[in-house]
Amino acid sequence: MIEENRVQATAPPQIHWRRMYLISIGMILIAVGIAWQFKLLPPFASGLPRQNAIMVIAPYRHLGTWVFDDSSAGLVQEPFVAGVPEMIDVIVKDIPDADKGFRLLFSAKPFPQYQKKLIWLRGAGEGNYYRFEDSDMEGWICPAMFKYYETAPKELYVKAEPMK
Repeated sequence: MIEENRVQATAPPQIHWRRMYLISIGMILIAVGIAWQFKLLPPFASGLPRQNAIMVIAPYRHLGTWVFDDSSAGLVQEPFVAGVPEMIDVIVKDIPDADKGFRLLFSAKPFPQYQKKLIWLRGAGEGNYYRFEDSDMEGWICPAMFKYYETAPKELYVKAEPMK
C-alpha cells in the first residue's frame, strides 16, 4: 500500500481538456467583444474616420450630378445633393473637363491655398448644412462625411484642382 501511494504522488497532474477548451473559447469571445466595442472589427473598422489632416477625393459627373468613389470608405458613386452640386460648379468653373474628374482637397483646418471656406449652419436629418463663407450658397453634406470625421466640423476648407 505504501508503494501504491508513491506511484500516485509522482504521477503527472491530469489535464482537463474540456475545461481548457471552454476557457479558450471564453477568452476568444471576450477578446472579440472588446474589439467589437472599440469598433476594431469589420464592418466598423473600414468606417472609422480618417486620421489625415487633408483628405482627397476625385468627384466626377454621373447621371447629371457630381459623385465620387472612395473604396477605402466603402463609397461608390456617392452623390452630392441639395445645393452641393451648385457649390461644386462654382469651385470648378476654371478647371477644364472637370466633369470627367478633378481632385477635391478638404480639411477641417485651413491649408495653404485653400479655395473656399464652408461654415457649418445646422444639422438636418443625418447630414449637415454648410454655406460658403463669402456667399449665401449653402448645401447639405450627407452622412458619408462621417467616414472622414467623427463629428461635423464647424468649418471645412476646400480646394479643387485638375487631375494631373
